Amino acid sequence: MNWRQLLLSSAMVALSASAALAQTVEVFKDANCGCCGGWIAHMRQNGFTVAAANVTPERMDQIKAKAGLTEDTSSCHTAFIGGYFVEGHVPAQDVIRLLAERPDAMGLTAPGMPLGSPGLDGAGVEPYEVLLVLDGGRTEVFASH
Repeated sequence: MNWRQLLLSSAMVALSASAALAQTVEVFKDANCGCCGGWIAHMRQNGFTVAAANVTPERMDQIKAKAGLTEDTSSCHTAFIGGYFVEGHVPAQDVIRLLAERPDAMGLTAPGMPLGSPGLDGAGVEPYEVLLVLDGGRTEVFASH
């Protein structure tokens, strides 16, 4: 890759990141969940505008079901941005990449509660994967952390 291609590629990545950050992340969470607040703070620290709503457990189940999430792909909070869902403690950089690449998928998930992920930092670190959820519920690894 020559310097012109590298410069153009870098400019395209910067433009994609700017477009991603111009969108609002809508988050649905339990009012008593501290780690959800930590993830929201992480997203804001990385330039996202976040609108958060506290919902009942019954409403949360409805939101997850409508998005196509299953027990295997669920976590504590569910967010939406750019036509995708973002489930759980997905790092902001993965969301930016999702919005830049625009894959044919339903969204991203960091299933469960992986220690060391955004919002769950400070209590140790464990390796985890962020999964891309495709139509029909199939998943593939989007990023490893």
